[in-house]
Amino acid sequence: MKKYDELEKQIEYKFNDMNHLETAFTHKSYANELMIKGRESYERYEFLGDAILEFLVSRFLFVEYKEMSEGELTKLRASLVCEFTLSKISRELKLGSYGYFSKGERLTGGMNRDSILCDMFESLLGAIYLDGGIDEADKFVKKFLLTDIEHKKLFYDSKTKLQEYAQKNSKTISYNLLDEVGPEHDKTFHVNVCLGDEVIADGKGHSRKTAEQTAAFNALKLLQDDNKL
Repeated sequence: MKKYDELEKQIEYKFNDMNHLETAFTHKSYANELMIKGRESYERYEFLGDAILEFLVSRFLFVEYKEMSEGELTKLRASLVCEFTLSKISRELKLGSYGYFSKGERLTGGMNRDSILCDMFESLLGAIYLDGGIDEADKFVKKFLLTDIEHKKLFYDSKTKLQEYAQKNSKTISYNLLDEVGPEHDKTFHVNVCLGDEVIADGKGHSRKTAEQTAAFNALKLLQDDNKL
């Protein structure tokens, strides 16, 4: 059993049953490879955590954003529970380092893959709920997800907002791949974004789409700082 003292300190929750954490961090490749009797993968916890996350985020937005329509609430919720946002939080918490992966999954970069890190956020939430109830799950979501909401929303909409800015100012937007490094299963893409002929920002990500979103987000921040938005 791994040690989770640092994680418990970070999330400000002490587990009563550590088996919940063990399950929350067990990738199906590990459970299948070792065929450990009674060892579940995190898939069922992730299923539960996904439902709890949608409920908690929906309730929060319903209460805090009374002026928003159903469509606006749905769009804002999507920006908060998207793969990029959840995987970013998982990286900050170093959830990948706690994961149990098969040798093959480790070699192919599973512990750093956005989709897996997103699942681990949700499986951890499921584990907290099973161990401590809905109030503890709510504290976790509010602490790590329901903060700096406008910043998270801006990232989700970054390419669309930058395109709208360009159209308003009669300019074109283009994204250019500068580099891609790393093995095929774990590449890092580096792109820049141009407004007309001018390079205004760059960004990196584990997919070209994420790198482009990051570049657009960085461009928007620069435009905001210059009071151009």
